[in-house]
Amino acid sequence: MACLLKNWCIFILGVCVLGNAVIFEPGNLMASNQFAQVDRIVSPGGIEIWYVKEPSIPVISVTLGFRGGSANDPVNRSGLGNFALALLDEGAGSLDGIEFRRALADRGISFSKDISHDLVSISLQTLTKHSEKAFSLLGFALKDAHFEVEAVNRIRSQILNVIAEKKHNPRIIAGQRWYQDTFQNHPYGRVIDGTEESIKAITSNDLKMWVNRHLALDNLVVGVAGNIPANEIARLIDSALIGLNISSSVSRIKDFKFPDKGHTQIIQMPLTQSVVAFGLPGLKRNDPDFYAAYIMNHILGGGSFSSRLYQEIREKRGLAYSVYSYLLPLKHGGLYLGNVSTRNDAVSQVLSIIRSEIHKMVEMGVSEEELLAAKKYLTGAFPLRFDSGFKISKILTHMQLESLGINYLRERNNLIERVTQKDVHYVAKHLLNSKQLHVVVVGNPDNLETSGL
Repeated sequence: MACLLKNWCIFILGVCVLGNAVIFEPGNLMASNQFAQVDRIVSPGGIEIWYVKEPSIPVISVTLGFRGGSANDPVNRSGLGNFALALLDEGAGSLDGIEFRRALADRGISFSKDISHDLVSISLQTLTKHSEKAFSLLGFALKDAHFEVEAVNRIRSQILNVIAEKKHNPRIIAGQRWYQDTFQNHPYGRVIDGTEESIKAITSNDLKMWVNRHLALDNLVVGVAGNIPANEIARLIDSALIGLNISSSVSRIKDFKFPDKGHTQIIQMPLTQSVVAFGLPGLKRNDPDFYAAYIMNHILGGGSFSSRLYQEIREKRGLAYSVYSYLLPLKHGGLYLGNVSTRNDAVSQVLSIIRSEIHKMVEMGVSEEELLAAKKYLTGAFPLRFDSGFKISKILTHMQLESLGINYLRERNNLIERVTQKDVHYVAKHLLNSKQLHVVVVGNPDNLETSGL
């Protein structure tokens, strides 16, 4: 969908469909002399859809977002959601698994599923000419998946193999241990794939119950991009989704509290390089300081070649190939995470540099030059997120899930531009506390001691 980026422009139009009537709302200015138009549709069945129409190519991309992810799995059934999603195309409706996948492949239809701590995402991409069949298959998968014993056992074996393989991946080990140590008994500490014990315990009935409880209309947001009239996309969405349960029964989760005292944990592995996962408390997406923190992170560790951590660790000292940090705003709390791999004899030095740069950010904030460069990059790179219908549909769902508002695409860069040096310094002082730094090292680091455990 490269044509969508011509002149850095996305055309978005607000639309509301009531029955068979379509009401057009004014377009929204995204940038100087450029208009983006978001279609806001309510289908005859009452399903709200946010839609970007791209008339230049005959492709429809749909992303369904269901609130509640792996953190909502039962305590003794971790990995249940991931397991259930893997089975949606293993036979549904009148088709067995082979027939279902062949029906997708013969028409070039892409059907994908994903789960995170807070969200289930199901995406469909199809040529417009195959839309009837594509949405029919989507409806089968959501409402009439078979969960036959043979398929359940086959997918179970595949997941167990994945779990076994990840036990030997130092980067995954570091991340999983970081979450487990940080969250302790909070659901965010559970592994999305589940454990060997939990996956073996899951039954076909568990899988069916998960679908009935989670994939419900009151739990749903819809994002669509493509070349199709508003009333037609509304009809297709209804055809696929009406018939899902009206009400979900997703378990409630409490907000987590980040530990007050940081610590360092070492997991010994015979490696020539150690993998280091590190993190601090972050912010929720709706926090008024989020954009200041976003810019702060870009300057500290998120800005690739330009970030302070990259310059100090990679460019000046050659201690790592890459080092990065990022904000992870979860529904029940926020995280500020980072990762670096370095020689075993350099781990202590790298961690000292990270702590020093955090301290400098807290004490001195950022320069005007750094602030302007960060704003230029973050606003200029924003349109690159819209280079495919799939990405657009995902963004539209997240705009709804995070309550960013239908005008977000217009307002986002303005929110970035309004951030001042004072704002960045304020959020750094209130967010970055090196005494809370939680570090997990996987490898055989020299002269590094554990602490706080």
